[in-house]
Amino acid sequence: MGKGGGCVPSKKSPPAVDTGNGPVSISSPTTVAESQRRDIEVPIVTTAKLKILIVFYSMYGHVETLARRMKKGVDGVEGVGAVLFRVPETLSDDVLAKMRAPSKDDEIGEMSSIHELESADGFLFGFPTRYGSMAAQMQAFFDSTSQLWGEQKLAGKPAGFFVSTGTQGGGQETTAWTGITQLAHHGMLFVPIGYTFGAGMFKIEAIRGGSPFGAGVFAGDGTRQPTETELALAEHQGKYMAGVVKKLAQPS
Repeated sequence: MGKGGGCVPSKKSPPAVDTGNGPVSISSPTTVAESQRRDIEVPIVTTAKLKILIVFYSMYGHVETLARRMKKGVDGVEGVGAVLFRVPETLSDDVLAKMRAPSKDDEIGEMSSIHELESADGFLFGFPTRYGSMAAQMQAFFDSTSQLWGEQKLAGKPAGFFVSTGTQGGGQETTAWTGITQLAHHGMLFVPIGYTFGAGMFKIEAIRGGSPFGAGVFAGDGTRQPTETELALAEHQGKYMAGVVKKLAQPS
């Protein structure tokens, strides 16, 4: 109390200033701290993996072996994953038995709907040759995609090929060529591997499938299995395609 009995303003709390705009509101320390926390909060963004579908037909298992190794290559690239699918079989069980075709591995599902293709960011299509062209089963699969073609659902998506032939002159390159027309009509982007495999593309000391168009294997009479060089080329193609898909997915 002062001598006149009036209140003296505290030295610790400065007097309020009347600005003429009404009462002054002073936020409590707790409210300010909460506001600051809200300002610095950073939302956690989860980025989904890019998906490459490896869609193939394999009667005797050679193309399937390449497909499995190709998946390893894709999965080895961060942010990208591969899913294996078979195309539907067009031959009856009786015919397949007479051709001595082994049973299919149930671990790999059959593509029951072409709409599965819509969710993919890229594709690798594999098929054996029939007189230098893709096998009828794969052709039938592409023929079934007319609805996607009409709606241009696959336009702009990258795709590559891998093949199997019986002999060295059996169509390692021409078989892949027959797939390019499918991509062209869908507006898809053909991604060959060129000579990115390096020295492995130039070795001639041993029989090796594969070409600048994509990985490949020589099946011979059906008993010859893919060599490590052929499998390594398939794995390389998987990695290469995964890298291309990542680049295309980057925002411009």
